[in-house]
This record gives sequence, C-alpha cells and structure tokens, in this order.
Amino acid sequence: MLAFKSLRFSCSSRALLKQNLLRTRRQIVYDAMTCSVHCMPTSCNRKYTWRSNTNFVARGKDSHLSCYTNPVSSLRSFCTAQDKLNCWHCEQPLDKSPAFFCMSCKIVQPPEEGISYFKIMDCNYAFTVDIQKLQRRYLQLQRSLHPDNFGQKSVKEQEYSEIQSALVNKAYNTLLKPLSRGLYMLELQGMRIEEGTDSEADSEFLMELMEINEALDEARTPEEANKIGKDTKGKLAKLTGEIDAVLLKGELQTAKALLAQMKYYANIEEKVKEKLSGFM
Repeated sequence: MLAFKSLRFSCSSRALLKQNLLRTRRQIVYDAMTCSVHCMPTSCNRKYTWRSNTNFVARGKDSHLSCYTNPVSSLRSFCTAQDKLNCWHCEQPLDKSPAFFCMSCKIVQPPEEGISYFKIMDCNYAFTVDIQKLQRRYLQLQRSLHPDNFGQKSVKEQEYSEIQSALVNKAYNTLLKPLSRGLYMLELQGMRIEEGTDSEADSEFLMELMEINEALDEARTPEEANKIGKDTKGKLAKLTGEIDAVLLKGELQTAKALLAQMKYYANIEEKVKEKLSGFM
C-alpha cells in the first residue's frame, strides 16, 4: 500500500514538472516582465506626477513594494502587494488598479504615480501588442475621461479628468508604434538611447544611411521616392521582428542597438513622406 502511494505521488510530481516545462518561453518571460512593470510603488503623498524610469526594486523605509525578477534565468518573482488606495472624495477603498473612478461615489480619481502605460492601456508587457485592442481601450477611456464631460463638476474633478485624459493620450501614442513602444520599454529598464550617439553605430550601417539619404535627395519622381519608402518599410518590419525576439530573451543591450537602427530608418520614413508631399 505504501509503495502504491509513493508511486502515485511520484507520477503526480512528474506530471506537474512536465506541465511546467511545457509553458512556452514567451509566457515565462512575459509573466516575469509583467510583474516587474505592473508591480510599481504608489504614493499619495506626492503631487500627481509620473516618471517613466521607475525602478522596479523599491528599497528603503518608505517603499510599499519589493519585486525581484529575472525574466530569463529565474521563473520565480517575489512581490509584496502595495497598500490599497482610498477615494479622495468618499474615502472608500479603490478596488481596481488603475482606478479611474471610485466604484462607490463614481467620482474621477487622480492617476496612480508610477503606473505603467501598459497597465493603463490594459496591455501585456510585450513589444508586440494587439493594436485593435489598444485602440478600443483608448476610445473607451477617452469617452469617460474627456474633460468635456466634467464642465459642470467641481474644480478638482475637472483637474483630475484633464490629467487622466492627457495621461491616456500619452500612453496610447507611446504604445501605438513599435519605435516609441520599444524605447519606452528600455526606459522602464533604466536604459535610454541618447541623441548624437552616431559614434556607437557600425560604420557600414552609417554608410548605408548616407547612401539612402543621398538617393532620396536626388529622387526626381514620386516613383523613386516611393521605392525608397517601400524599402525602408521592409527594413523596419524586419527590425520589429528582431527586436521582439531579443526582448523575449532579455537581451537589452542588443535591443537597444536595434532600436537605435530603427530610429534612423523611422527618420528616413518621415523624410520620404515630406519628399512625396513636395510632389503634390
């Protein structure tokens, strides 16, 4: 009987291990990164400001949260939930995060400090996002938060609606395009691409950019400019796939280098649009 119980326990353990191993690498990485981004310290003592370079590991006596994650080498994350916020008007607990409105008195709330754009827009923390879902979320939030809806409300409600509406706009526009989305993801990890860093770029890559710019300057017909635009779009699409892959692996330095290239090609894409408008 004891042997039978041991065998059954062993089979259950193996089944559980197999189930864990079957989880995709994508889900493992995104689970860990989502915890890192969404578990941020929130404070009501400061005036309502946001910072995109929030540190993921809160330290010190004033910290409400500790969250340690390694999305590549570790499958575990340790988080202690922050204290619940209360409504500024009726002082009832706010059950949802982000809480745009109090569920008790229906009054608009100030934004949570340090909340990520991904959480505001109800998106997974990922370089690839569902654009249609993002757009639906944006329209839904703006329908309820737009300042025009608060013309007859108190001064404080009008102020909070303006702040929330502006924040939703910023979050939407940042996550809408791959370049701004990727740069924001780097910022969340404490990394930035500084202006004027051409010296770090590969000389062959810089030569290619120079040739493209020269060809665009010399383009005399819309067809010539469109060809450059089409080639640039192809390069941007290729870079999007490469950036997604390296971010899944947690290779931030590689992602930074690829995003720097994407920035150059996006600039060329804008120049192509300007060139085409000149032919009209």
